[in-house]
Amino acid sequence: MQITIDLPPDLEQDLIRQAAQSNVPLQTLILQALLLMTQTQGIPTSQWSEVILSYEGSPDFPAFESYRDELLS
Repeated sequence: MQITIDLPPDLEQDLIRQAAQSNVPLQTLILQALLLMTQTQGIPTSQWSEVILSYEGSPDFPAFESYRDELLS
């Protein structure tokens, strides 16, 4: 199958540069990107950064749940 797409010039230049740096043909780079995208579709991804996800909080700060009763009123 052959597909033709129009890319914005900046994206085209980025892809060409990445292909050259990886020493792979542009077609191969695009194919790898498409395969990766289709293989990971079923895996949920988080929009939170790793910094937020790894935050453990302060042990001296009361847990949010301790205020739950006050929030109900």
